[in-house]
Amino acid sequence: MKYKNLVKRIGCKILFVLLAFMLGWLFGMAINFFHGKDQMTETLSTAAEEGKKQIAITFDDGPNPEYTMKLLEGLKKRGVKATFFVLGEEVERYPDILKAAYDDGHLIGVHSYQHVNFGQIGDAAALEQVEKTRQAIYDVTGEYTGYIRPPYGCWKKELDQELPMIEVLWDIDPLDWATKDADTVVQRVLQKCPDGSIILLHDASESSVCAAFTIIDTLQKQGYEFVTVEELMLE
Repeated sequence: MKYKNLVKRIGCKILFVLLAFMLGWLFGMAINFFHGKDQMTETLSTAAEEGKKQIAITFDDGPNPEYTMKLLEGLKKRGVKATFFVLGEEVERYPDILKAAYDDGHLIGVHSYQHVNFGQIGDAAALEQVEKTRQAIYDVTGEYTGYIRPPYGCWKKELDQELPMIEVLWDIDPLDWATKDADTVVQRVLQKCPDGSIILLHDASESSVCAAFTIIDTLQKQGYEFVTVEELMLE
């Protein structure tokens, strides 16, 4: 009798262990299933983001007391982040405007201090133009920028080792500074605007600001996402 009871107890224990094992296995399968779904969702989400058409819109020569503020209001309304390549002397004149652009999440880069052609001045003078502007930006934002767009696209390669900065040029230049016709500027941009382009504009006139808003509105309807040049380079 004792033997039979022992067998029964052992059998019950074995059955209990088997049931526990089965339940654990089923629970693990369920966890893996839902985790797999999460991973698949994350992958699809990432793929969707990578599939977006992205473009960077940039503005040179600011900050401007009238037009930069108008531009910032319109960019915020449209949910657009832009890149501003600023002049050091204008930053010193209008620090509050630069701070507003920075606080709105726009990327700030160096243009120069007085809009001079670096190819027509010595290395030391060019270095001073850049460093004074970087410092002016830092004094307002508390951050040293790592991006530069030299005036006229003329960079001195000799400064590469002196300045830990990334040179940013452009793909599309509608010459907005040379016309007051916003429609002309818009047409020049939209006639050829591939994914990954960098648009060059200036926050220095009413026509440029109006053109910028029309360009943004049109390209957003076509599925473009506007990002800073830093975000564009990281893609």
